[in-house]
Amino acid sequence: MFESACRIIRILKEYGHEAFIVGGAVRDICLKKEPEDYDIVTTASPVKIREIAVENGWKVYDVGKSFQVTMIIIDGKPFEIATARATSCIEKNTRLGSLRLPACIKENLSQRDFTINAMAMGLDGEILDPFGGKKDLASGLIRMVGDVRERIKEDALRMFRVGRFIARYGFKADDQIYNAIPNFLQNVKELSVERIRCEIEKILLAPKARLGLEFLVQTGLADTVCRHRRNGIDRPVKVLPELARLVGVPQNVRYHRFDVWVHTLETVSGVPASLTLRWAALLHDIAKGLPGIRGLNKRGEISDHGHDKAGAKIAGDILARLRVATPVRKRVVWLVRNHMIAFPHEKNAAKWLKKIAKHFSSQEQLSEAVLQLMALRRADVAAKGYSSVSQVLQKLVGRQEALEKALETIPFYPEGLNISGGRVAAVLGEGPQVGKFMSDLLDRVIAGRIPNCEQNLFDALARRAKRVKHLANGEDLRFRTTKRW
Repeated sequence: MFESACRIIRILKEYGHEAFIVGGAVRDICLKKEPEDYDIVTTASPVKIREIAVENGWKVYDVGKSFQVTMIIIDGKPFEIATARATSCIEKNTRLGSLRLPACIKENLSQRDFTINAMAMGLDGEILDPFGGKKDLASGLIRMVGDVRERIKEDALRMFRVGRFIARYGFKADDQIYNAIPNFLQNVKELSVERIRCEIEKILLAPKARLGLEFLVQTGLADTVCRHRRNGIDRPVKVLPELARLVGVPQNVRYHRFDVWVHTLETVSGVPASLTLRWAALLHDIAKGLPGIRGLNKRGEISDHGHDKAGAKIAGDILARLRVATPVRKRVVWLVRNHMIAFPHEKNAAKWLKKIAKHFSSQEQLSEAVLQLMALRRADVAAKGYSSVSQVLQKLVGRQEALEKALETIPFYPEGLNISGGRVAAVLGEGPQVGKFMSDLLDRVIAGRIPNCEQNLFDALARRAKRVKHLANGEDLRFRTTKRW
């Protein structure tokens, strides 16, 4: 993509327009990371960009007319090209190193959120850095461009974006950001729940998700209220106040070294970076400490009996409130509800999976859910914080291997049988008897009483057809055979 971005800049310059790679791509290049996408800022107008694109055979779309943003597709890759304000380009250029940075380009950079995102790069690879972004990258510091208060006033979402960049790179926010945020928490009410959820999910998926979540709680951002517009009416939506409640909530020291909040953060860090698993890890103990859940066990120790079931209800409400995608929400609720479940020994793996299978519609979904549940359970156990959990983790690994083997070799849905419903219908005739036979056959395969191979299943079908024929003729087979089929 870098070569294509340079090609766009080169051609824009051939038509007499200045152009630079800007923003996150420059930041990632400085960090020696491969950028996910490339944004370009140019002095060319959207009309000129479109004309140039057409002349060069590029696909072109207007994606943000109000912000003068044009998208060009080259080799199937998208590039957003923003037009810098032409009115500012008549000002004197700013000299940076051996290059001149047009005033309108500098103005574009000055309107960005953080210094590490406010750099530009020309064709020769020289970094144009009017706000000290390279120094902040080297220091691991997140600092807003110019006046922090003005940047937050422009878009309150930038406060959440600080948490996202902390989570992504492990950087620290400077003191000015921490000092300013308490004065602008009320501005969050102007933000849509969709925008905030997007930032929270980016935090969850980041390598240092724990740090970003801590930032949201420490600054009070998790305890704010945003909005959801429906039928033209804005309704208040709580962000994530439930997280702040977990801070300092003690647990039974026999089993847990940390309080509920630290344990939750450890669990989030311990699961793979999938949206479903990170949400499940964040919410798996969300009911702990609540009245009706918090109590004492027979030893007089802290106990949270039923927190899994109550937590599933709370998790569902939170995710619905934040308008998380329905498939993710449903799976997270299932994971939270079952995160305390006892996994079976190898000999009972098939029976256990058969019971779980009723919650899913396919072998693929069942397999995915079970492996997610195992991952959550391993992270939950490891997050207890004691070295003694290593033995429990070893047992979990062994039981996961047994479950994986069963999932690979045993069908838990009729579609996995090596005989089709059409073949059964051709022998037994159309009707409910087809489904009944397939269900009975599946039960026998799961129980290991008949192999899931074509010939064995066809033989079972033939026996069933013979039995049906005899029954139709009024014959009593009780004394003729002991075989069910």
